[in-house]
Amino acid sequence: MTKISSQKIKPELAQDPAVQQILALELNRQQTELNLIASENYADPLVLAITGSILTNKYAEGYPHKRYYGGCQFADQIEELAIERCKKLFQTGAIPVGHVNVQPHAGSQANLAAYFGVLELGDTILGMSLAEGGHLTHGHKVSFSGKFYNSVSYGVDPETEQLDYQQIAQLADQHKPKLLICGASAYSRIIDFEKLAQITKAHNIILMADIAHIAGLVAVGLHPSPIPHAQIVTSTTHKTLRGPRGGLIMCQPEFSEQIDKAVMPGTQGGPLMHVIAAKAVAFELALQPEFKIYQQQVLTNTKLMCQTLINLGYRVVSGGTDNHLFMLDLRNQKITGAEAEKVLGLAGITVNRNCIPGDPEKPWITSGIRIGTAAITTRGMREPEVQEIAHLIHEALQNRSNLAKLVSIKSRVNILCNLFSLDYNLAPDININQNQVSLN
Repeated sequence: MTKISSQKIKPELAQDPAVQQILALELNRQQTELNLIASENYADPLVLAITGSILTNKYAEGYPHKRYYGGCQFADQIEELAIERCKKLFQTGAIPVGHVNVQPHAGSQANLAAYFGVLELGDTILGMSLAEGGHLTHGHKVSFSGKFYNSVSYGVDPETEQLDYQQIAQLADQHKPKLLICGASAYSRIIDFEKLAQITKAHNIILMADIAHIAGLVAVGLHPSPIPHAQIVTSTTHKTLRGPRGGLIMCQPEFSEQIDKAVMPGTQGGPLMHVIAAKAVAFELALQPEFKIYQQQVLTNTKLMCQTLINLGYRVVSGGTDNHLFMLDLRNQKITGAEAEKVLGLAGITVNRNCIPGDPEKPWITSGIRIGTAAITTRGMREPEVQEIAHLIHEALQNRSNLAKLVSIKSRVNILCNLFSLDYNLAPDININQNQVSLN
């Protein structure tokens, strides 16, 4: 009988050097670059360890105590623990979370299952336009949400660049959707769930809130919660929650059976039990007092970086931010979002290009970039570092054709990153030229 042991494997395969080399390069990239991508964060080392745990080996189709496989007694315990902690984390005052499903593999799968649970194919949905800050799964024509359903989009007021609740009410009255989905991937202002609930109640519409980006802020009370207002709430677990890559669905009890059936067997098979275990860990970490302190610092850092860039002459979409991100409109800087993303990448600063409301550029070019501070705040960076980073962004964009200057900025980025090193020890050391920069 053969045992599973690296000692029994050929030496050249024991550590899989090709994979280890790539992991080492990725670890070095994360260690030496400033990550300002608003949808990314650094998971706790315990979350990473549990994601690679022994539960990787277990199939557990179904739900706790109703599985289609044997040997699921401990999988049941893990899933029940994750559900219990999620309910505790998102309880809003005296209003409990009615039902939780922690099985969705990702945020898009959570949204797919939510739609499948309460809609028929061809039903009308009303969601925020991707071009003005929404998400692909909120009704975009290239997504299942735009292919399976009759999708109508709302946007922002062209003057304030903030949600136009009057327009949303008018669209709801005109198109009579069965479901209104709110939430965003590139919107920097508070979302008024109560006002949206008033609209949906007046028109007998299901309100679904996708809080993938703001879940960490919602959990600690730094952004209004949709729990008292929305029948269905979806989220990812890896952005401001700092958990593993995955999704979840919370809903009122009357929708629980429909939602669970839509997840499994409707859209997924076996749950990723190792990821569910890591979600349980992340929820527990988010229940600690330190997590609220972290989220408060995220808000402080975002507002300060935003204001510093405004002071340096940049235009910020909607004029500011209330959460963990903001968008720069780069048209007055005579550079596109795609160009800015590349230049900042050469300087060791990672961002993503992003459409701005009414963007004249194509989606793969864009006129803006999206900036978030959740990841650098996890590294321990505070006000002095945030101001320095804003000036490094400005310096890089103003010297975008100057290779020597970009190399110099990258060196300064490396020094800053070394002062706030990630607490990861996941791959062997390799010799890397950290300041290698090319404009090609």
